[in-house]
Amino acid sequence: MAKFGYLGNFLVLCIFLGIVGFSHAQLQFNFYAKSCPQAEKIIEDYVQKHIPNAPSLAAALLRLQFHDCFVRGCDGSVLLNFTSSTKKQTEKVAVPNQTLRGFSFIDGVKKAVEAECPGVVSCADIVALVARDSVVVTGGPYWNVPTGRRDGRISSASEALANIPPPTNNFSSLQSSFASKGLDLKDLVLLSGAHTIGVSHCPSFSSRLYNFTGVWGKQDPSLDSEYAANLKTKKCKSINDNTTIVEMDPGSASKFDLSYFKLVLKRKGLFQSDAALTTSATTKSYINQLVQGSLKQFNAEFGVAMEKMGRIEVKTGSAGEIRKHCAVVNS
Repeated sequence: MAKFGYLGNFLVLCIFLGIVGFSHAQLQFNFYAKSCPQAEKIIEDYVQKHIPNAPSLAAALLRLQFHDCFVRGCDGSVLLNFTSSTKKQTEKVAVPNQTLRGFSFIDGVKKAVEAECPGVVSCADIVALVARDSVVVTGGPYWNVPTGRRDGRISSASEALANIPPPTNNFSSLQSSFASKGLDLKDLVLLSGAHTIGVSHCPSFSSRLYNFTGVWGKQDPSLDSEYAANLKTKKCKSINDNTTIVEMDPGSASKFDLSYFKLVLKRKGLFQSDAALTTSATTKSYINQLVQGSLKQFNAEFGVAMEKMGRIEVKTGSAGEIRKHCAVVNS
């Protein structure tokens, strides 16, 4: 009887693992091969046509995917506008998302795809593909993007505030935030490497310059003093400055390279979350390995981490919907 019980449990386990495996397998490469064979080409062509005219958008669109995936999974919920019917504010208005850009770009891509195949390609998949294609166009790495995501119908500002790791996070907060999404410490380091391109606004880090730990006049001791002085005299001259933009990887913010990691090791990471990566022996070791390695290796590993992030809590099959317009749920 015990033997049969063990066998029964084993079969149940196999069935369970099969179900889990199947749910992961629902995202697949060339998901639209039959339903909209030109979809990925249309998206790529749109990106190649428009991003060279606004290369800074590449970093913004990469960030858009990150912020989408960390709230309810990669389901396009970050794109939804507030409507009276939702009875609550959407992710767009949450503090972490108030500086997000690229929504109109996503709308443009969606319009082009809809013209070819109405109601077939999800906004969530468009976000994932556009992030990759935009980085590639600006000279960054290519990574695999399996598709088949469906769009969520719920978007909550409070959930965005609770789930998106802020730039003020310390190491333990970052570790738990990423772990809750199935991402490990190596993923944390690699995905932080996205800071090699793009810009930030002063409020994301000015507390490090003017009132670290809430003490007025105190400066973050983990920040290189010369770098801090430069930021205070030439960039964020006041703690009230919320319009000035600052490169996250000074002098190399348009180039996908290893410069960001080198700066972090020199205590010149812009955010507390950047500096936090050096407070763990594990993550600091990963950074050193990347710096001592090749750009080709970083690009490859970054791509693997991006593909992994793109699978967070995805909706597939009959879950969610395929939105007609990315900013509103289907009526």
